[in-house]
Amino acid sequence: MSPSITRHGVVVPVPVDPAGVAGPTPGQARGPRWRRVAKDLYVPTGTASTDLEQRIVEAVVGCGPTAAATGWAALAWSGARWFRGTGPDGQQPLPVPVALGDRRAVRARAGVEISEDWLFEGDVVLHDGLPITVPERSVSYEARRARTMTAAVTVVDMAAYDDLVDLGALAAYVRRLGSRPGVRRLREAVDLADENAWSPQEVRMRLRWRSVAPRAGLLCNPPIFDLDGRHLVTPDLLDPAAGVVGEYDGRIHLQESTFRRDLERDSLYRDLGLELATMMSTDGRDADAFGERLRRCYARARTGDVPALRPWTLEQPRWWTSTATVARRRALGQHERVIWLRHRAA
Repeated sequence: MSPSITRHGVVVPVPVDPAGVAGPTPGQARGPRWRRVAKDLYVPTGTASTDLEQRIVEAVVGCGPTAAATGWAALAWSGARWFRGTGPDGQQPLPVPVALGDRRAVRARAGVEISEDWLFEGDVVLHDGLPITVPERSVSYEARRARTMTAAVTVVDMAAYDDLVDLGALAAYVRRLGSRPGVRRLREAVDLADENAWSPQEVRMRLRWRSVAPRAGLLCNPPIFDLDGRHLVTPDLLDPAAGVVGEYDGRIHLQESTFRRDLERDSLYRDLGLELATMMSTDGRDADAFGERLRRCYARARTGDVPALRPWTLEQPRWWTSTATVARRRALGQHERVIWLRHRAA
């Protein structure tokens, strides 16, 4: 691996240099000022070994010149917001997945997950000087190894959130994988995925919703307008035929300012004749809680008074710019992204 990584703040491991110019001398390498990363590779002791990007670089460089980051590590290096290299608790570091292809072998070491699955031509690219697998490969690797279908769909949705993959290109890549392990789960995850989910919690809510109402025509983050074309609200989920909306309320919603906005939003839904099903952060420990609330919402929607003319519409006015697909977001100019994707900055 040539030390050509251009990412600011990252320290590239270096081999021993008898002259002490390009790296530590043999004596210095044994001393307290250098930390051994892999065989014959070192970084200064003060280098933050827990920093996400530093962990990725040390793992890849330590696996030799044919290595490339893959899975969550490649997506994180590409700027994906939701891939932070930690387990479900948000704290425990995950091993960095490194792709070597099927003709190379390195000794396993702590903090690194070696993949010797063969690579297609063009699967590895340089990003800021670091070899990584292309997003389709990285998503496929991660989703094929996911423990649950929810986890697999989350990988796909959150890679699409940052416009790293679109479902069409991903499906085409998956077809090339043949019958490799985990491909069946990957194909199903792509079928269940949506390019307009905004968080992993929304994915979990959507899949739970589908288990309760499998025929519901769910929309992710659809903007709702009044009949004069004014934007009213964008719910996390909407079943437009039934008039049922879904919102995920995490811990941040307990803050006073957020709680007040939630109350105003809930009141607006009532005024629009929409039934609201809320998933709480605590519902992860009680899988049936949200499902039961959702069933009651559908029951109320079926028995409630249906106005002759709904006071809301999904028809987008001419001034509105849709960002519901990866293709639409990729087509935005920088100024348009600031305007129409400002919710991501939050």
